[in-house]
Amino acid sequence: MTINDIRDMFPALGQQVYSRPLVYFDNAATSQRLENAVRRLDGLALGANANIHRAVHKLASDATEEYESTRDAVRDFLNAESREEILFTSGTTASINLVAYSFGETFINEGDEIIVSEEEHHSNIVPWQLLCERKKAVLKVIGIDDEGHLKIDELKTLLTSRTKLVAVTQVSNVLGIVNPVKQIVNLCHSMNCPVLVDGAQGIVHVGVDVRDLDCDFYAFSGHKLYAATGTGVLYGKKKWLEKMVPFMGGGEMIGSVKFTGTTYAPLPGKFEAGTQNINAVPTLKDSISFLSMINKDDELQRELRSVDEYMYSSLSQIKGENEVRLFGVPRGTERKIPLYSFVVQGAHHEDLALILDKMGIAVRSGQMCAEPLMDRFGVTGMVRVSLAPYNTMAEAEYFIKSLGKAVSMLA
Repeated sequence: MTINDIRDMFPALGQQVYSRPLVYFDNAATSQRLENAVRRLDGLALGANANIHRAVHKLASDATEEYESTRDAVRDFLNAESREEILFTSGTTASINLVAYSFGETFINEGDEIIVSEEEHHSNIVPWQLLCERKKAVLKVIGIDDEGHLKIDELKTLLTSRTKLVAVTQVSNVLGIVNPVKQIVNLCHSMNCPVLVDGAQGIVHVGVDVRDLDCDFYAFSGHKLYAATGTGVLYGKKKWLEKMVPFMGGGEMIGSVKFTGTTYAPLPGKFEAGTQNINAVPTLKDSISFLSMINKDDELQRELRSVDEYMYSSLSQIKGENEVRLFGVPRGTERKIPLYSFVVQGAHHEDLALILDKMGIAVRSGQMCAEPLMDRFGVTGMVRVSLAPYNTMAEAEYFIKSLGKAVSMLA
């Protein structure tokens, strides 16, 4: 299989923007949809559109089978111990908010501590701030060095007997460096502290075995994974989920409802109140199948690595008056996903993105929902280029040439 074979699975890539072929380099924000996923979504919406679990008619039975077989597929994909540990949400943000509320209400008291890192997405900062405000807890922050690496030694000093949870990203959506999350989990567990891992970027490029990693919670979104928008997963160890109070109340998450009191459904239903995104969740099966297929193709992986190496090398070599400053510099054999955030001396990030757009190239510019990280590096924003398996060497070469033209226009 070649990259061009992969492109045939994504119809949106064939369109033109301003009379130029689309070059889509904003995959870290949202990936394009697999045609199979779109077809499944349409098929369910038109053919098996019924509430799951409740009714006994054929449409409801078919919808339930599609939805619950997806839970089994995700369980296998993550190597979770049981399907009850797989909760469906609307995305990474909803998954983290679920833990922040339910874990917080159950286990956090005044004076307790939560630790996050300086490189987190706002979705892995603000929910913990809200929790700390609500419970009068303390939020502590692991710093990063000038090259974008977590200061693991700082974590050792931040952990105390009052630390109730550490929430860190597997891969920063700005820096792209694969963090040593297994080391972090081991360190935290030595202090009897659970760990939540934000896998929004990591699940796409690195993957996870939650039993090997031994994390307590793992969150990711379907819309970055070639599936439908409004889909997400929260993996949680059963020992925590069983004790945590529900996030939302309503239909489906109950055992029995009386005005004298309510009991809750067993896992995972306890955390899936109301009508779920029943047509969209099953598209996760298509994305999982796609990832399994491309990850097994060694020749394709070599081709993808060559595109990645070209992009990183080319951006690193732009020096002089309009030097490119890259953020997130790997060390030695350290892994970095195909994501490159940078600023160009003498050119505003928004201006660059606008000019590139007119050339048919979609990139991200701004703070990337990581304002504390921007403050850490003393910039107001960056340009981010993020690749997927459907991005070609020709696109990478065109981007480098176009970036040079855009910079010369602004110089």
